[in-house]
Amino acid sequence: MARAARERPPRTSVWLEGKAHRRRGGGQPSGLDRDRITGATVRLLDAEGLAKFSMRRLAAELNVTAMSVYWYVDTKDDLLELALDAVMGEMALPDPDAPDADWRDQVRALAGEFRALLVRHPWVSALVGTFLNIGPNNLAYSRVVQRVMRRTGLPAKRLTSAISAVFQFVYGYGTLEGHLSTRAAATGRSMDEYFQDALQAVGEAPQAADVMRESREIMEARGGETVEEMLERDFDFALELLIAGIEAMVARQ
Repeated sequence: MARAARERPPRTSVWLEGKAHRRRGGGQPSGLDRDRITGATVRLLDAEGLAKFSMRRLAAELNVTAMSVYWYVDTKDDLLELALDAVMGEMALPDPDAPDADWRDQVRALAGEFRALLVRHPWVSALVGTFLNIGPNNLAYSRVVQRVMRRTGLPAKRLTSAISAVFQFVYGYGTLEGHLSTRAAATGRSMDEYFQDALQAVGEAPQAADVMRESREIMEARGGETVEEMLERDFDFALELLIAGIEAMVARQ
């Protein structure tokens, strides 16, 4: 069993072997095209989440049969990979070759765009890293990230570490923020209401009393009237710490 798992080939990609543009034989289903199918997939994932998504549910949304959808994609995974790359194209990318651009501002812009994407589409977090992520929009984002990070002055051997420090932080922060937003919406409350209810529940738990008492001063010092303000302050300062760390390491070279 373990040997079979080790010998299992890596997941393929819709962007390999011409799958992203392939059509099946036979007549084309009326009124459908890949862009429409991908757009409907994104809307369903946003509205209902990854766990509830199915080809049958998508077909019902499009008012077609499931076999009509399969005329355009071989598998559900192929469709999810198309949806993932489609939303990656929503990010506004800075010009890494602009002569007067400051790499710090461009890192802030890239980090902010990625964080907003993860919050806007919480299902993206579960798919990033699941697929090869070699669609055109993801490659465009990766290329800009690499070019911007090259301008930091770090040696080439340190660039992957710096990219990981910044963008894995953003991934984690955006993922948790997306979970908070999704959970609040599922309960019919605003994030502020949900946060206050959660604090009250934790405060009433005897095993959490000491931790909450020690945390109160830190939380009060953080400031912010709303959860959104708190999240913005924490994200901005944490990102500045990472940027300052890169500057310090460059100065040490």
